[in-house]
Amino acid sequence: SYDRGSTFNVFVGKGQLIAGMDKALVGMCVNERRFVKIPPKLAYGSEGVSGVIPPNAVLHFDVLLIDLWNSEDEVQVQTYFKPEKCPRTVQVSDFVRYHYNGTFLDGTLFDSSHNRMRTYDTYVGIGWLIPGMDQGLLGMCVGEKRIITIPPFLAYGEEGDGKDIPGQASLVFDVVLLDLHNPKDGITIENQHVPESCERRSQTGDFLRYHYNGTLLDGTLFDSSYSRNHTYDTYVGKGYVIAGMDEGLLGVCTGEKRRIIIPPHLGYGEEGRGKIPGSAVLVFDIHVVDFHNPSDSVSITVNYKPSNCTVLSKKGDYLKYHYNASLLDGTLLDSTHSLGKTYNIVLGSGQVVLGMDMGLQDMCVGERRTVVIPPHLGYGEDGVEGEVPGSAVLVFDIELLELVSGLPEGYMFVWNGEVSPNLFEEIDQNHDGEVLLEEFSEYIQAQVDSGKGKLAPGFDFEKIVQNMFTNQDRDGNGKVTAEEFKLKDQEAKEEHDEL
Repeated sequence: SYDRGSTFNVFVGKGQLIAGMDKALVGMCVNERRFVKIPPKLAYGSEGVSGVIPPNAVLHFDVLLIDLWNSEDEVQVQTYFKPEKCPRTVQVSDFVRYHYNGTFLDGTLFDSSHNRMRTYDTYVGIGWLIPGMDQGLLGMCVGEKRIITIPPFLAYGEEGDGKDIPGQASLVFDVVLLDLHNPKDGITIENQHVPESCERRSQTGDFLRYHYNGTLLDGTLFDSSYSRNHTYDTYVGKGYVIAGMDEGLLGVCTGEKRRIIIPPHLGYGEEGRGKIPGSAVLVFDIHVVDFHNPSDSVSITVNYKPSNCTVLSKKGDYLKYHYNASLLDGTLLDSTHSLGKTYNIVLGSGQVVLGMDMGLQDMCVGERRTVVIPPHLGYGEDGVEGEVPGSAVLVFDIELLELVSGLPEGYMFVWNGEVSPNLFEEIDQNHDGEVLLEEFSEYIQAQVDSGKGKLAPGFDFEKIVQNMFTNQDRDGNGKVTAEEFKLKDQEAKEEHDEL
């Protein structure tokens, strides 16, 4: 048979062999080797075989059993590893991805997906596989390892596959299941942690920042935002992410942790992407850091308000306040308490982000409030490098300690009494018909010191005076004449900030 390059294939005990061989083969194991001596009466007797075996010849056979099966055999399944958790097993019409080594009963390897470094991907139970494999994969868990032994009539039968598998060969597959899903599957959500307080859940159109670990069903990590030390930031429900994630991120709370399991038709499909193989089920363990909607405004919660609360902050007022600044997940960003000094601003002058300018409006001294600022009213998509993440929602706990009323809008200086009819002459101390910056500055300082005039609080005196003087010095020669000099109400249309 070695010379012919083909095994001898026969049923035993059915008269297809000489009587001696029929007896000699009984009880043999696969890979067992026997030397068989058969007398003529159990072989070809006194006739022999013309030209091959003489009459009355004793025959000697060196037999190596390669394979055996019985027409009543079924697929044999031996599980040698099964995960503790098995939420789902393979059913008819599922799509599976698995690795295998394929051998004959004697251990000869004929094929291996490991050698190709690519899983075998197929539907189960719909005729895409040999019948024995269709049966042998049913009931498997992801991560399970089993040996599936298939008789030839449930494999490639009498003809073999025409290449590597000879006719009448039993096949042994050592299989590990990596993935399974059904084309009818939707996403699966497993809540791992939901905060006790959840004032709002994410909706279509919201912008989320979240961390994630992305794995395949067998636990293989393919991506992680933690490794980049940066959240993944995206709109939800608008197609910016794969369909399964778009759906899985709806209805979450800030601080929530959930597992989202996404079948491939809602993930990266048959082609896969990067480290994600084709037809792979994806598992995302996510932690929602914060979310907002582009239409959101500042949210203000008053935690304490004094009984005497008649003077309310307004644009132009000079404020001194303490604050703790944090992210929505509680991460502390900054605190004036740790610096031991207040934060001082002129409200509405652009000295803080727009959301803080809004959050400090209509506040009285002693009041405490929490101000939540969406990123488009805070530090935007870029954030502040090393301090505030991009697209972050900010939470400020504020206590107003001091309020100095500002001036009417457009004024940097006002009179507390009647304006002198000879104002220019009073400023022009040397009566040369020209006012220099030094004269102008000394006069304004004197009015403030005597209480006759008031400067806008919170600004640098020299800068205010310089601004006022420049507005009066219309020809820019460094001197103000009587013809140039005008009061505010005399030139409202020119929108100067001066006397």
